[in-house]
Amino acid sequence: MRRKVSVIALNTILLLLGVVTVYPFVWMLSSSFKQNSEIMALEQHLLPQTFVLDNYVNMNAHFNFMRFFANSLLITLVVTVIVVYTSTLCGFVLSKYEFKGRKLLFGFVLSTMMIPWCVTIIPKYSMIQSFGWMDSYKALIIPAMFSGFGIFMMKQHISALPDEILEAARMDGANEFYIFHRIVLPMSKNGISSIAIFQFLWTWEDFLWPYLVINSEEKQLLAVGLKMFNGQYSTDYGALFAATAISIIPVLLIYLFFQKQFIAGIASSAVKG
Repeated sequence: MRRKVSVIALNTILLLLGVVTVYPFVWMLSSSFKQNSEIMALEQHLLPQTFVLDNYVNMNAHFNFMRFFANSLLITLVVTVIVVYTSTLCGFVLSKYEFKGRKLLFGFVLSTMMIPWCVTIIPKYSMIQSFGWMDSYKALIIPAMFSGFGIFMMKQHISALPDEILEAARMDGANEFYIFHRIVLPMSKNGISSIAIFQFLWTWEDFLWPYLVINSEEKQLLAVGLKMFNGQYSTDYGALFAATAISIIPVLLIYLFFQKQFIAGIASSAVKG
């Protein structure tokens, strides 16, 4: 009986937390179909009293939403693919090869996760300036090519792969390049899915770094574009909500498609490496 009460209480708490988390998104989505007068009214309703689609039709007239969306999608996909590859490669080397300084190198990788991002942003910004990469996508892609978190996750995941499979491939004459691309990568799809989702979310939602290094409006990303939109057209909340609602779609699709692999990858990466 006591166990049943505990389960009911826990489920009730989780349900309340879920409602609190989801409600702002539902309100924003609903407000994207409202007129501005209704959004600014003192008496608020969750559902629109007058259902309109003008916000979605007119949002591109205020700023180049589609250009910002395409820029963000391009940079996010490129960075995610690179980080997935480098994380899997480094995780493979650190988990399946014995060499002097391996633990020290892995400790250095872990230390990058402990340093606050705000501490490294100034030297990284100075380096970007000295390299002449300002207002260039190099400033967004190259510093993000390696992820300490991704390397850690993939090392833990690949450590659980049987060494016998790799040794059998070597005995059959396979080289390390073949083993990595034809054996390790396919067997690490769950871990790769986890890293891909994390990296996609982080890159898609990144605001400060693109705001600092990208000056041209035609090269700017969506997160900064929405802030520019809000500052310049602060009264058109309906169009802002519509643009924000569309910007969330890629994140939802990525998570929905890779949800099972994401959970399996997190679970498999929890083993001791």
